[in-house]
Amino acid sequence: MAISSLLLIKPISTFPTKQSFSHQQNNKKLNNTLFKPNSSLKTTTNHTPTLSKHHKHSWKQELKHSNYNNPQKQKSEDTTDDYDDEYFQESVDKRCVDNIRMMIVDAVQNAKAGHPGMALGMAEVGYVLYRHAMNYNPRNPKWFNRDRFVLSAGHGCLLQYVCLHLSGFHSVQIEDLKRLCKLGSRTPGHPENVVTEGIEATTGPLGQGVANAVGLALAEAHLAARFNKPDAVIVDHRTYCIMGDGCAMEGISNEAASLAAHWKLNKLTLIYDDNHNTIDGPTSLAFSEDVSARFKALGWHTITVDNIHDDIPSFKEALLVAAVSETERPTFIRVKTLIGKLSGKEGTSKAHHGTFDEDDEKRMREKVNWGDRERFHVIPMVYREMQIQAEHGERLEREWYSKLNNYQSKYPEEAAEFDLLLCGGLLPGWESSLPEWSTSDPLDATRGYSEKCLNKLAKVLPGLIGGSADLATSNKAYLHDYQDFSQPDTPWGRNIRYGVREHAMAGISNGIALHGSGLIPFAATFLMFSDYMKNAIRLSALSHAGVIYIMTHDSIGLGEDGPTHQPIEQLAGLRAIPRLLVFRPADGNETAGAYKIAVANRDVPSVIALSRQKVSANLEGTSANEVERGGYIVSDNSGGNILPEIILIGTGSELCLCEESAKILRQDGRRVRVVSLVCWRIFDRQPSEYKEKILPPDIKKRVSVEAGSPMGWREYVGEEGKVIGVDEFGASGAYLDTFNKYGFNEENVTKVARSLLHQQH
Repeated sequence: MAISSLLLIKPISTFPTKQSFSHQQNNKKLNNTLFKPNSSLKTTTNHTPTLSKHHKHSWKQELKHSNYNNPQKQKSEDTTDDYDDEYFQESVDKRCVDNIRMMIVDAVQNAKAGHPGMALGMAEVGYVLYRHAMNYNPRNPKWFNRDRFVLSAGHGCLLQYVCLHLSGFHSVQIEDLKRLCKLGSRTPGHPENVVTEGIEATTGPLGQGVANAVGLALAEAHLAARFNKPDAVIVDHRTYCIMGDGCAMEGISNEAASLAAHWKLNKLTLIYDDNHNTIDGPTSLAFSEDVSARFKALGWHTITVDNIHDDIPSFKEALLVAAVSETERPTFIRVKTLIGKLSGKEGTSKAHHGTFDEDDEKRMREKVNWGDRERFHVIPMVYREMQIQAEHGERLEREWYSKLNNYQSKYPEEAAEFDLLLCGGLLPGWESSLPEWSTSDPLDATRGYSEKCLNKLAKVLPGLIGGSADLATSNKAYLHDYQDFSQPDTPWGRNIRYGVREHAMAGISNGIALHGSGLIPFAATFLMFSDYMKNAIRLSALSHAGVIYIMTHDSIGLGEDGPTHQPIEQLAGLRAIPRLLVFRPADGNETAGAYKIAVANRDVPSVIALSRQKVSANLEGTSANEVERGGYIVSDNSGGNILPEIILIGTGSELCLCEESAKILRQDGRRVRVVSLVCWRIFDRQPSEYKEKILPPDIKKRVSVEAGSPMGWREYVGEEGKVIGVDEFGASGAYLDTFNKYGFNEENVTKVARSLLHQQH
C-alpha cells in the first residue's frame, strides 16, 4: 500500500457487525410466505424463484382483472394454484407493469405536466431492473456495493420515480408523485441526485448519463482490482443505464462508449430505448444509422429485444443471463419499444410530453382493465412483489458486511485504506503534503507547480485518480509513481488515458465522483477546450460532484498556437456557473492553496486555470492559506490605518505585473495596494467587513489586470476603475510579443494607473 505507513490500523468504522442490522429486522414486516423456505436463493434457469401456493393465491383476484388468464394454463378460472411458476411470474410481471403505467398516467394528469412517452414505453424495462435485476437496499440507499442505475434519458424520470416508490425508497411517496414537477418537490422534471435519494446522477442533457455510467463502472473495476482478493471479494456490483435516441445522437455518448469498450468494462449494461421518435418527429428526419452496428464496431456485446411489450422474458434473458455472462465487453441491449404505450399517441412524437385527454385516459384504463380505481392506486401485491427484491438486497448487504469484517481480519492494511476511502478518502493532515516554495526556487509555469502538487497529494490521497484528454505532458497532469488504468493489465492504475475526448472525460469524471467511494477525480485539458466540456462541468456543480478540472494554457500567454487556442471568454463563462470554484493562481503558493480547497470540498467542483509561461514560485506577499479567502492583500505601502490611493487587482500570471507596476508607482510617492483575486466566488462569499477591508468602498481608483475577457471585472473595479483585459480573439506570436500587443506589461499597467491617479473627482 502506498500510504500504509500513514494509516493507523484500527477497528473499521464502516464495518458494522451483524447485530447492527437487528433494528431493521425488528421494524420491518417480513413476508415469509412469498417463497418456500430457503427457495428464494434457488432460481430456475429463467430466474423464476420457486413460488408458494399462498403467494399465488394472493394474486388470484387481481389476475382475474387482467387480460392474462390462459384457460390452457389453469384448471379453472377460480384458481391460480396450478399455474406453473414461469407462467405465473409472467402474468404477475405484466400486471405490475400495468400498475406502473397507470401511475405514470395518473401523475402526468394530476400535475398537468411531465414526459410520459418514454416512461410508458419503457415500463417493462424499469420494472425488470428494480424487481429482478438490481441489487439495492431501499432502507440504505447509499450501501456501497449496490448496483448503480443512471437514466441518461432523464426526461423519462417519472418511470424511475414510480419504481423507487414501489421498491420502498422513502424518498418517493405517493404524495411526491402527486407533486411531480412542483416547486420544491422530490420529483423534479428531470432526476436530481441531490433532491431524491435513489437517484445516482443528475441527468437531463442527453448523453451525459451514458458518460456518468461509464465513470461509475470504471470506479467499480478500479476498486475491485485494488482491493478484491481470491478469497475475499468486497467490490462487486454492476452499472445499468438507459439511453434514448437523443442520447445516441449526442457525441458524448459515442465518446464514452468508445472508452467503455476500450477499457473492457464488462459490468456495464446500456439499455437503448429504440422507439424511433424525438421531439420534432420520427427519427427518420435526421437519424438513419444502425446504432447496434455502431456499438458492435466500438467493441460492445450487442443484443436486440424485438418485442418487450409481449415478451418480457426475452428481456430478462438478455439482462440477467447474456449480459451477466459477458466477461470482457460491456453489453448494449437494444429494446424496441412504443413511445406512449397504451395511449392514442402511441408510437408518435406527440407522446413525448404533455397530458392526455379524458377519452384517451379512459381507453388506457380499459385496455388494462383498470376500471374506476382512483388515481395513484397501487395493487397491494405489487408492493409485496417489489419487496422481494428489496429484502434480497437487505440480505446481500448483511452478507457484504460479514465479508467486510472477515476481510479486515485477513487484510488489515488494505481494509484500513478501503475504510478511509469509504469515509471520504481524506487522510488526516493530508494538507501538509502540499509543497512549499521559497523565493530562491527556479521559475516554472503554474502548470509545473500543479504537477508537483498532484504528485505529492497522490501519496497521501489513495482516491486521487484522473487524467488528461491526450495532453498529459502539456497539462503536467500525470501521477508518476502510478500506472495507467487499463484492463485487463493494470486496472488498479490511477492514471486515466482519455484520448481526445474532452466531453466524455468530464462526464466520466462526474460518474467517478458520484460513485461515493472516496475517489477524487481530476480531468485535464487546455482552458480553451473547456467549451467542449461546459455542459458536463455545469452538471458537476448541479450534482455536487467534486471533480477537479485542471485547465492549462490559460490565456493569450500561451503564444504561438494563436487565437484558436487562446482562451478569452472561457474564464467569464466558467465563473458564471453556480457553485463552481474557479481558481487562477499566480505562483506556486497560490497553486498549492487552490488544491487545498479543491480537494477539501468533496461536493463542489473546481477549475484550476494554469499558465504555460513561467512565473515565480513564491511571489512576495502571496500565501497558500489566504487562497481560502478568495482575495487578499499581497502588498500595501500605505502604512497604519491610512488607505491606499489606488488598488491594482490581478490574477494568475498578471499578478506579478501588478506588483512590478506598484513598485514603480511607489517610487513616485504613491500609496498602492496590490490584491490577488484568485477565486471570485470564494471572495464574494466572505463577510462584507472582510471584502470592504480588502477593497475599501472609498477607494474608487482601481485597475484590474487579467489576460482574458473584461466581463465581470466592473463589479470589482467600480464605475470609475479601469479594466485591462482582452476583448478580441488574440493573435499568434511569442507570448511576450502577444502580451505586449494587448498591453500586458508593467509599462502599460503603470500608464493606466497613473492616468487614474491624475484624474480629479
